[in-house]
Amino acid sequence: MSAAHETSSARPGRVVQFGTSRFLQAHADLFIHEAREAGQAVGPVAVVQTSGSAARAGRVAAFGAPGGYPVIIRGIEDGVAVERQVTVTSIDRGLSATTDWDAVTALFVDEAEIVLSNTGDTGYAIAAADRGPSLIEAAPPASFPGKLTQLLYRRWQAGGRPLTVLPCELINRNGRVLQDLVLHLATEAGLPEQFRTWLRADVIFTDTLVDRIVSEPIEPVGAVAEPYALWAIERRPGLALPCEHPCIVLADDLEPYERLKLHILNLGHTVLAEIWQREGRPADETVRAILADPAVRARLDALYRDEVVPGFAARGMEAQAEAYVAATLDRFLNPSLNHRLADIAQNHVQKVARRVNAFLAWVEEAGASLPAPVLRALAAAYPQADAA
Repeated sequence: MSAAHETSSARPGRVVQFGTSRFLQAHADLFIHEAREAGQAVGPVAVVQTSGSAARAGRVAAFGAPGGYPVIIRGIEDGVAVERQVTVTSIDRGLSATTDWDAVTALFVDEAEIVLSNTGDTGYAIAAADRGPSLIEAAPPASFPGKLTQLLYRRWQAGGRPLTVLPCELINRNGRVLQDLVLHLATEAGLPEQFRTWLRADVIFTDTLVDRIVSEPIEPVGAVAEPYALWAIERRPGLALPCEHPCIVLADDLEPYERLKLHILNLGHTVLAEIWQREGRPADETVRAILADPAVRARLDALYRDEVVPGFAARGMEAQAEAYVAATLDRFLNPSLNHRLADIAQNHVQKVARRVNAFLAWVEEAGASLPAPVLRALAAAYPQADAA
């Protein structure tokens, strides 16, 4: 693991972002703004709406406003309540793929240095219309992978300058998955092998992990977000970063970050959901409210101290786990977040499998014998989780 400022591969240049999400407004776009304010010659960002949703047309138009948009950072940091507002000015234009495809193509071909995306849970689904030779002439293609494939082909035709793609969708190995989709579509479209060679060599699709809770929107653009933020980016040869920022971390392997999030923050949520379900607590109870019960808070503290952190210690990650537990408890107690346990409890069996059973198995792979009575009892309560 290393901080982003340790790399020499960061370079200034146009960022083209696919997706108008509030998340990126309060995450990557905010980081780029703060880097620009600190004197870094990075950005600006052009945001492309990929969905064509009429409901978001006002948001697209507002991105180009010269006054920027507000992000309010509100919550608990190191045990202390914080609130600050930032006016983000890193975005200089908003475009719709549906109505501005020629402009999107020109921008991508001529100016783009970094591509960001956050296109939602179904953003990588490929429409039937994007399969085959017609993909290259569609204006625009229907799906995000289809759009990206055509844009990359146009860039290759114009000389093929290198490019870094940083997907931010919550998909495991998101960079590799997206690259595979683009290569598959290029093959189906009958595009030249030289183009596919360029895709593999000069377009750097990098896996990333993003983490920040964005709790509410501000209209027409802007958001309220928690203080905690992380953007972990896997190091690759030729990688270009959009900026240097304390919340951006370069890593040879994203797995440690994935494990911390999955087996501390997500595991804690699942343990609290189990208590909520089994002990007949209020139907609308939130994470913050259940932890206001001293007995429940003591149980969670003990679980982290006696079972979770020792498991990470067996994998050589004790210090990282202790720091992440402290940050997680701050996040759970954020007075601006109303995270309902009823929502967390959805798909509970599958979550027990991924967050608890997988943790115990991961620790055992290190040859450690971890008693973990609470976690083992939770795993045993859902034997079907082993097959989930």
